[in-house]
Amino acid sequence: MSRRLAQGFAPAAWGTPVVVALGANLGDRAATLRAAIDELRALPLTGDVQVAEPIASVAVKLDGPDAAAPQYLNTVAILRTRLAPTVLLDALHEIENRHGRVRVERWGDRTLDLDIIAYGEVTSADPDLTLPHPHAAARAFVLDPWLALDPDAVLPGSGRVDVLRAALRGEG
Repeated sequence: MSRRLAQGFAPAAWGTPVVVALGANLGDRAATLRAAIDELRALPLTGDVQVAEPIASVAVKLDGPDAAAPQYLNTVAILRTRLAPTVLLDALHEIENRHGRVRVERWGDRTLDLDIIAYGEVTSADPDLTLPHPHAAARAFVLDPWLALDPDAVLPGSGRVDVLRAALRGEG
């Protein structure tokens, strides 16, 4: 094909855009996040993985913030994948397990936590995979890194991420 025929051609985006939150508050948090990000990049049918700089945050337990618990290191990855949402979730659970994740206490301390925040425009009320993530709009440790990667981000069903973040600050 000649260059002239290809000029102006932009192929359709490959895969579905997905937002994954990563967090850790036990062990070498930074090393664990780096390793998990490498594993995200190695997932089949997945690419264009962009990751925000990690931020520290207070642990959030069922009863609310717990300043006595070890601090979390959190970040967000935006990627594109052709994996189905449940297949991606299984892959994320495998990554967590390889890093010593134990599911004993709901919202307990953990070596690694990987959550699908949004999978394109998909919505799901399945108890095993609720999409978008039901608590994302209220979590600064998700919204801040997401905004760092994509200032125009939108959480499906909730609205613009910058507006959600401003509301958490009491600016909305």
